[in-house]
Amino acid sequence: MSKSIFRRKSVSKILADVASGFSDSEHPGSASQLEKALNVKDLTLMGIAAVVGAGIFSTIGEASFQGGPGVSILFVITAITCGFSALCYAEFASRIPVAGSAYTYAYASFGELIAWIIGWDLLMEYAIGNIAVAISWSEYFVNLLEGFKIHLPAWVTMDYFSAFTAHEKVQELTASGHLTDITDRMRIAASAWATAPGSGNIKFIANLPALAIVIVITYLVYIGIRETKKATNAMVYLKIAIVIAVIVIGFFYVTPANWHPFLPNGFGGVMKGVSGVFFAYIGFDAISTTAEECQNPQKDLPRGMIYSLVICTVLYILIALVLTGMVSYKDLRVGDPLAYVFAKVGLKNISYVISISAVIATASVLLIFQLGQPRIWMSMSRDGLLPKAFSRIHPKFHTPSFATIVTGFVVAIPALFLNLTEVTNLTSIGTLFAFVLVCGGVLLLPREAAVKGKFHLPYINSQFIVPALFIVGVFFFRSNIINLVSGEALHHKFPYFLFIILSATLAVLSFVKKLSLIPVLGLVSCFYLMAELEYESWIRFLAWLIIGLVIYFSYGYKHSVMGKGDNAKLER
Repeated sequence: MSKSIFRRKSVSKILADVASGFSDSEHPGSASQLEKALNVKDLTLMGIAAVVGAGIFSTIGEASFQGGPGVSILFVITAITCGFSALCYAEFASRIPVAGSAYTYAYASFGELIAWIIGWDLLMEYAIGNIAVAISWSEYFVNLLEGFKIHLPAWVTMDYFSAFTAHEKVQELTASGHLTDITDRMRIAASAWATAPGSGNIKFIANLPALAIVIVITYLVYIGIRETKKATNAMVYLKIAIVIAVIVIGFFYVTPANWHPFLPNGFGGVMKGVSGVFFAYIGFDAISTTAEECQNPQKDLPRGMIYSLVICTVLYILIALVLTGMVSYKDLRVGDPLAYVFAKVGLKNISYVISISAVIATASVLLIFQLGQPRIWMSMSRDGLLPKAFSRIHPKFHTPSFATIVTGFVVAIPALFLNLTEVTNLTSIGTLFAFVLVCGGVLLLPREAAVKGKFHLPYINSQFIVPALFIVGVFFFRSNIINLVSGEALHHKFPYFLFIILSATLAVLSFVKKLSLIPVLGLVSCFYLMAELEYESWIRFLAWLIIGLVIYFSYGYKHSVMGKGDNAKLER
């Protein structure tokens, strides 16, 4: 029995608990456990399903507008960063093939408090990301219905705040005579307010398509991993075929002059797209939550993550080059860049096909994230940090039933009423924080010899490489470092100060302790991308973590299985 908030759960204990059947709080030792139904092909397709979605159909446009054709460089940088993290995830997945992803890995390496923080962070990442994806799916779906001449009332396709704001803005512009400033989107939102049932400021305005897709996806995840796998595979094959077709057709309409200048806003402009580009990669880590449902997790899970990352990176780079080659990067600040560029060059039928693909792609992303989040709830519940109902496994469907239902409510209700304009940054910072802890956690694991049939992260001595990289970086970016202590709003530069301190610390530790190179590079590169995000995202992220700490110390710490000792399992 340990009272320390940094009490660790050993790898052997994690594996023993799962093997003995204590994964199910209601039926310990019974046959109602998660079903092993996934192979490397399924995992690769799930990774692609999670990654090729809202990012490639929406945020890539904003990133291209900021960085021009050079945004393809950012995709390479982000892919390398995610690659380091994927290798670290693969090392953990090989040693701890259980559900829980970074939460479980942190429990084994950093201890309970950090595990809670990362678990709470993952819940934010998946929930807010899914709310955004549901809202994005609703927009594409409504546009698709318009193509079939089916017109839904505007007040059932958006949130209350957007409609009210548009109503006020249209009145203001009309009164001032600036009618040309009223956009089509603003006009639609204002009509939602005008036609919605109710009176005064009390009106029923809600995004019903977003609610509907969350209900359908949640039901699919609830009834079983095999059904989820079949639906995912079908959607992935279809959208990959469409994306490849878009790339091939698009290259015939590329004007090479649009690629000059390649970096119109410099490297700084490219890095402004970090949030949008990284958001496009979020999801490959979600498949690590399915470890207990893999037939051979030590071998297949690492391969699935790495294969999906490589395939998606190639597709993203080609899409970025096609987009910026077909039209000027200045025209790409739109919500549906792929459909927009084809409509711009007169291929409206292709644009319509892309809209269909977007509906399928965003639905598959929602499916994978809805699959991952309940398994985080379940893992935290197993350890006593959340009520034991969250670790309940359905005796027939072999899924975390209660946690899946709660996840559905957590995503569906906000998707009805919220307008999440900052969701990309908030989701990205949460994911990067998870990557930082996973890379750091690998450094704390004891080195193991390679075992046949299991993935093993290759050890490369960083003793001289990391200090040398740090010195070179300081030399080339010395002017940027000096500028950190000058100018206004110095507190906005705090993330960069943290990055420099972390880099210097890791350079010293690498020299002294001969740390493994890959996790060190993963940790540094992920934290750098965190530092590139807006200061406001850091504030919101810290606020979310404070709420989580209040819940941990008021409930989780008192009910922790590790805190109660081994006898706690008998109480369950």
